[in-house]
Amino acid sequence: MVIQVINNGEVQPKDFVAVAGSVNLHPDGRKRFIAAFERRLDHEITHPLFGYQLSYRRLLELQARLFARHLLGELPDYPNFTTR
Repeated sequence: MVIQVINNGEVQPKDFVAVAGSVNLHPDGRKRFIAAFERRLDHEITHPLFGYQLSYRRLLELQARLFARHLLGELPDYPNFTTR
């Protein structure tokens, strides 16, 4: 997603501010980046284990719940999710 916003020109070099040895996004660039991130979270994919469609936002919650169940010993293996 980071590479995508740079390649699409949503965030450009002028959106970065270098101060005291650190680099930050200017508030306008930050807003565009967060908007792109929100769009990505709303993008729907098919979960490979369960076979139904869900957003990346919901996927993060589902994977956290599966990981918690694995840590509690309820699931012997953690069914990880890998993008492309």
